[in-house]
Amino acid sequence: MSNVYKKAGVDVEKGYEAVERMKKHVDKTTRPEVIGGLGAFAGLFDLSKLDYKEPVLVSGTDGVGTKLMLAFETNKHDTIGIDLVAMCVNDIIAQGAEPLFFLDYIGCGKNDPAVIEQIVKGVSEGCLQSGASLIGGETAEMPGMYNNEEYDLAGFAVGIVEKSKLITGESIAEGDTIIGLASSGIHSNGYSLVRQVIKDLDLNKTYDGLSTTLSEAVMEPTRIYAKSIKNVTNKLTVKGITHVTGGGFYENFPRMLSGDLGVEIDKSTWEVPEILSFIQKQGNIKEEEMYGVFNMGVGIALVVSQEDVAQTLSILKESGETAFEMGTIIDQKGVQFK
Repeated sequence: MSNVYKKAGVDVEKGYEAVERMKKHVDKTTRPEVIGGLGAFAGLFDLSKLDYKEPVLVSGTDGVGTKLMLAFETNKHDTIGIDLVAMCVNDIIAQGAEPLFFLDYIGCGKNDPAVIEQIVKGVSEGCLQSGASLIGGETAEMPGMYNNEEYDLAGFAVGIVEKSKLITGESIAEGDTIIGLASSGIHSNGYSLVRQVIKDLDLNKTYDGLSTTLSEAVMEPTRIYAKSIKNVTNKLTVKGITHVTGGGFYENFPRMLSGDLGVEIDKSTWEVPEILSFIQKQGNIKEEEMYGVFNMGVGIALVVSQEDVAQTLSILKESGETAFEMGTIIDQKGVQFK
């Protein structure tokens, strides 16, 4: 059977090898609530071990978009898994959830166990950064669907939050303060535009305005904020959280607001990452359009009452974040800039 399948382009033995290579990375992420191990038909997680009165499960799924194409071009596969976890986890923490577990999907043209291991190594690192367990996944070898050197990724995260502590944005009021957390760079959005801008550039070169090679700058993994946000929510009331992802500022800030509220943002309160300034200059892109596509240096933003600002900033600094007071909630819909 396997020989017939191998002639059709699917090597089952390499699939087994890939699973064996994964195990040491998966084992690093195991939490006490995980039942069983890698290789079963489904991942098991024992919620009864958690001390919640009214638990709400919060889920999210995502991919990493065309950043994958730069992973192929640079032959760098050990951080794209961090991006995958980050895109899912940063979404669910916006509702106040603690990440519990993660599952991944890898579809490829040809199963290269060494490459698959590098991808899963990154997924494992992302899970460690977020506190989630990698409890399962799927690797599908599909010759004819993808070229031999290509693959696609998707992820699924589940978190939990006490119902009374759900962050919905409903309590946000005019005059509340917006606190930003610095991004690590582009993260995993806007890469179709990024690739268009840099298509004729040398990825191995360090250009004016960049302190690293272009390759290192565009492949910098997405920052994961789960543990830092948890440190804040354990001590203070966070009224709203936005993950500055696809759609930039104009789409994501309104998502945490209700009614006729909007945000007024002071762009002078943080530094735009050098790679985003480089992309803007290289592509001759208007600033307004940049703020409609990219995070512009703000990966996550929190809304807190004015009296909680100092303590929030202190907790975030102790958590290793670069945090800044970046704006205010106003009684006018939309995103306004000072």
